[in-house]
Amino acid sequence: MTVPFSQKLIVFGALVSFGFGLSSCQPASDSTASDSTASDSLPPEEVTIRSGHTSWIEESFQAQVVNLGLEQLGYQLDAAKELEYPVLYLSVANNDIDYSVSSYMPEQVGFFENAGGEDKISILGGLIPLGIQGYLIDKKTADEYGITNIEQFQDPEIAQLFDFDGDGKANLTGCNPGWACEATTNHFIEVYGLQDTVEHDQGTYTALLADAITRYEAGEPIFYYAYNPHWIGAVLKPGDDVVRLEVPFTSLPGTMSDLTEADTTFDGKNLGFAGNQQKIIANPDFLAQNPIAKRWFELVQIPIEDMNAVSLRIEEGENTTEDVRQLAEEWVSDNQEQFDQWIAEAQSAGE
Repeated sequence: MTVPFSQKLIVFGALVSFGFGLSSCQPASDSTASDSTASDSLPPEEVTIRSGHTSWIEESFQAQVVNLGLEQLGYQLDAAKELEYPVLYLSVANNDIDYSVSSYMPEQVGFFENAGGEDKISILGGLIPLGIQGYLIDKKTADEYGITNIEQFQDPEIAQLFDFDGDGKANLTGCNPGWACEATTNHFIEVYGLQDTVEHDQGTYTALLADAITRYEAGEPIFYYAYNPHWIGAVLKPGDDVVRLEVPFTSLPGTMSDLTEADTTFDGKNLGFAGNQQKIIANPDFLAQNPIAKRWFELVQIPIEDMNAVSLRIEEGENTTEDVRQLAEEWVSDNQEQFDQWIAEAQSAGE
């Protein structure tokens, strides 16, 4: 018997906890360690690198791609630690781990600054190019009721269309506690006047998405947060199955409060969130002693379309440690010429 997609997803959600946080601004500048001389640096063969990422399995794939390059460059690798985003920044700052792929800028600039900022952490490269995030609803309901802007959820009749627990408020499938997008969503609910009509549902993001997809398959309205790259965009296609909601004006909390509408507008829609770029964070002292690894971190990059394709394969069942390693090896093989160019350039940093 064929297992419905939503049931497969629930099983998958038990295995992984998505971490996004999910949006085109950087901190003032990428911080870098001081230049190293050849006498300061260590040969890769004498170095064992300690890394970390969240339990989001896609980040494990990204780390595997990075680690395949480090291995080819001669480094040894410890098993990666799974930690939440704020703890990863603190771990890099405190030299408990050497690097992490789990950095999303500008949304996580608060985590970066709270951990000590550029004195303690270097931000490198652009592992995943600019991604966007925001809120979406099913196209059927959007078209029937003319819903285009989250401000319309101030209307109790609109909000109740998306109420599936009977409390009169729209259920927004949102971010895990501790993700940067959690604070942004809570801020939006306040500044857009949605306290009385919208409920921010939080928990394991993947399991919450499974519930949303089940409701969608049953023809019910859905309202959820999403980030690209992620498999959800391949399952519920914006423009076909779902539509992105605009916000009435740009207002972001904390360290992102100076961003403008130009920073949060994509394809003519103000989505409220700034574009995020995924970066690598690393300990400056480690980089000072390992210029080859530093240059590698600056170079390696995975296109969004590749990440979406891998994410969907993971969701469809290729989700063991061995599977993820195989996916990373396949990606390297498919991009061997570019990968080898990056390796050669990184090696030259140690000369």
